[in-house]
Amino acid sequence: MTKLKLPFIREDLLNLSAYIPTPISENYQQLTRLDANESPYNLPLELKIKLASFYEEKIETNRYPDGSHLKLKNLIANYVNETVNLPQLIDNHNISIGNGSDELIRSILIATCLNNKGSVLVANPTFSMYGILAQSLGIITHTIARNDIDFSWNLDLANEVINNQNNPPVKVIFMVHPNSPTANVLNADEIKWLKNLPSDILVVIDEAYYEFSQQTLVSELPNHFNWLILRTFSKAFRLAAHRVGYAIASSDIIKVLEKIRLPYNLPTFSQLATELVLENRDIILPSVKEVMKEKERVYQALIKNPLFKVWKSDANFIYLRLTNNPTSENHNYFMEQLKDNNIIIRHTGNGLRISIGTVAENDYLLSKITKITDKI
Repeated sequence: MTKLKLPFIREDLLNLSAYIPTPISENYQQLTRLDANESPYNLPLELKIKLASFYEEKIETNRYPDGSHLKLKNLIANYVNETVNLPQLIDNHNISIGNGSDELIRSILIATCLNNKGSVLVANPTFSMYGILAQSLGIITHTIARNDIDFSWNLDLANEVINNQNNPPVKVIFMVHPNSPTANVLNADEIKWLKNLPSDILVVIDEAYYEFSQQTLVSELPNHFNWLILRTFSKAFRLAAHRVGYAIASSDIIKVLEKIRLPYNLPTFSQLATELVLENRDIILPSVKEVMKEKERVYQALIKNPLFKVWKSDANFIYLRLTNNPTSENHNYFMEQLKDNNIIIRHTGNGLRISIGTVAENDYLLSKITKITDKI
């Protein structure tokens, strides 16, 4: 097909590199999928049966979803309070729910930086959607490199960017706790730095992997009105297919996000599924311990292999690079060798990210890695 010129499209969008998920072919059931940091476990059968009954008993397909999300917000608030053992910390006025965290990130950018009102600061490697969504909205993103030893922020360099006479000024900083793809939590210096940032900068702390790290800054929210925390149900809660994320912040910030949110952004089935897992989290969340036990087992196996440089992980995935010649070409070659064995991982951040699977999946991965490394 002839490539068309599209003079009505913004030129910067034509040059935008999109986030490309790993294509899942027809033989997806034969794939060992270790590329997206999902839970390796499906919902328990008893909950799937109950959820299936909801479609017949509770869903009117001719009706729009509940646009208020009130029941779900209340359940989320109770869960968040439970995670920090502070029963009255937040309520439904402190919660906004998105169609995945991506929608919330986009809303945050619209609320803060659109129309040349502000710019964004991130430290790479990190979740690429911050930059991609910013660029899609025509928002400038400042990027600094993380320290290669432990992937912490170079705070001196970050301060230089913030203090420069940027036009527009930095209005949003995205921090990830723990970071993807490098799996490191924020350290004490970084948290202290965040607490002392100017109040005209929105600090977004992405806690997508909180359930695995068990480290959160939620209890700090009352002391920092310019902080916002993101979480998701796509990981530990096993609802990646339903695309549900949420923001926790002051009621004033939430009011703005609710203005931007599309009226019926979350399908009824996704709302019901999320309510179900929250009400049954005593069944769902114990699997986190199994995942982290497996993470440690895989980590110990990988660090014994001299071919790899492997970093400590506080999440449900492991980040590594080849010890010698860690080029994109060599990382892609290694990834393709695994793909030939129906194992998919992700090449990102100048390295490789491996999600933790089931015991059987991890055994298969380690057996194939051993055979591949013999050839390199």
